[in-house]
Amino acid sequence: MGRRLVPLTLDNLPDVPKRCRACVFWELDPVSGEAAVKSGRPELEKEAWISSVLLEWGSCGRVVYVDDVPAGFVMYAPPAYVPRSLAFPTSPVSADAVQLMTAWLNPGYQGQGLGRTIVQTVAKDLLRRGVKAVEAFGDAAWKEPACVLPADHLVAVGFKTVRPHPRYPRMRLELRSAISWKEDVELALDKLLGAVQKDPVLRPL
Repeated sequence: MGRRLVPLTLDNLPDVPKRCRACVFWELDPVSGEAAVKSGRPELEKEAWISSVLLEWGSCGRVVYVDDVPAGFVMYAPPAYVPRSLAFPTSPVSADAVQLMTAWLNPGYQGQGLGRTIVQTVAKDLLRRGVKAVEAFGDAAWKEPACVLPADHLVAVGFKTVRPHPRYPRMRLELRSAISWKEDVELALDKLLGAVQKDPVLRPL
C-alpha cells in the first residue's frame, strides 16, 4: 500500500472533501466567517487564505494519498493566521508553537496508523523550519467529524494538555518527541553507512 503526504496547494485542494473546502471555521473570525457563508463565497475565502499563507509562511497542510487515492488531509499554521483560535476559552496558542487546525481521514482508511503518520509528517516539516511545538484545541465531548479534533485522538498521538477545560482543552506536542525512536536509529544508521537519502516527498511513509 503506497502512502504519500503531499504539501497542500491550490492545485490539489480539490482532493480535500467538498464540505471542508467550503469551511472557513479556522481561517476567519466568527463574524467574517458567518458573512462569507451568507454571501455564498466560503470556497473563495478558503483559497485566498491558503494562497496568502503559502506566500507569507509556506506549506500549511498535507493531502494524504493511499495508492494515489485521496484519503485525508491536515492543516496547520502559526496562530497569527488562525483568527478563530482567539475565540476559544483556552487561547492563546503559545508563541513558540504552530497551531494544528484540523485533520480528516476517510473512514475507509482509519485504524491503519495514518493518524500517527500525519502527525509525524507535520512534525518533520515544522522541525525543519525551526518550530518547537504544535498546539491544538481538543474537543472533550467530540461525537462526530467536525473542525475541532477529538481530545482523545490528540492524546493518542502524543499531545499533552497544557490548559485544561471541560470542553476545549488546549493541548501541546513537543515536536522532537513526535519523531519516533525507530526513525532516529534509522537516520543514525544511514549516516553511519553513508546511505544516499532519497527525496522524502517521493519516499513512501
